[in-house]
Amino acid sequence: MTRMISKFLMALSLIVFASAAVQAKEAAYFTAPYADAKTVASKLKKAGFTVLTTYSPAKKSYLKVVVVTNSALKKAASKPKRGFAAIQKVLINDKAKTVLTTNPTYWLKAFLQKDYNAGAASSTTKALGKALGKLTPTEDALTGSKLSGYHFMIGMPYYQDMLELKKGAKGVKGKKQLFALKLANGATLYGVKMSKSAEGFISTIGEDKALVLPYTILVEGGNAYALHAKYYLAISYPLLSMGQFMKISSTPDAIERALKKAVQ
Repeated sequence: MTRMISKFLMALSLIVFASAAVQAKEAAYFTAPYADAKTVASKLKKAGFTVLTTYSPAKKSYLKVVVVTNSALKKAASKPKRGFAAIQKVLINDKAKTVLTTNPTYWLKAFLQKDYNAGAASSTTKALGKALGKLTPTEDALTGSKLSGYHFMIGMPYYQDMLELKKGAKGVKGKKQLFALKLANGATLYGVKMSKSAEGFISTIGEDKALVLPYTILVEGGNAYALHAKYYLAISYPLLSMGQFMKISSTPDAIERALKKAVQ
């Protein structure tokens, strides 16, 4: 009887452990020690990253988003409709004296879906730590096991519910293009400069997550795609409530219009 009870308790503990592992949350971002954008970009280059652009969202000069890539990210993202995973971003807020970076594990789980590459996430996180210093997870988190199937609520878009901006697309217009990253599968990921009004939502729902910008467009197979704003903004601001998102209810349409104008 004692042996049976012992086996039962052991089995129960394994179930509890497995359940806890499944329910573990993954932070969307890490904070890092403050440094100015020039210093951050230099350290990122030394850590093996290619800096694609440094951008001030909504023309706010004290906010600077450094967009980077590396060989591991590009390789992992060179699969059909996975190009959005080819970059990571670092936000420097000179007013608040803070640095925030995307967490590769969170974003690669979300954007690579069934093609998630743990090796690319791990090596990129290690390189970010080498460049930026101690990385501390933020409270902006979602259950790791659900990231690939994330949607804000019933009726809202999933990752795969992308906007098809234009068929027969050649790319992004010159003045709107911040960078063009060619991938091994023939696709190209573009960084897009939108109008101040289209990017102004960060002032309403949080400049602390301004690295949601710049928005990106993926041109693949001759067509231009973008992540649906109702998906992308929700997964970028995982702690916001429906009431808070209602304050920017016109933003998804404004973003879609701006992206369509940017494609050529």
